[in-house]
Amino acid sequence: MANIKSQKKRNRTNEQARMRNKSVRSELRTAEKKVDEAVAADDFETADAAYADAARSYDIAVRKGVVHKNHAANHKSRMALHIARSRG
Repeated sequence: MANIKSQKKRNRTNEQARMRNKSVRSELRTAEKKVDEAVAADDFETADAAYADAARSYDIAVRKGVVHKNHAANHKSRMALHIARSRG
């Protein structure tokens, strides 16, 4: 455990940021699962709407600094490709 006052504060702020980031990453995984479930059910109208929500969520996460912009771009691209390939 830290003895220095500034390090104790740093530990508290790091923990708050970690919990906030954990929440955002969980939302991203949920949004991606919704896209996958819609594609699996061959419901492409819902899949398109879910993809739009997921892409928006990734963009917000990038702005907040939770995920890197390339990470978000790769995931959005993968989801779009999954939808396109399933359409046939």
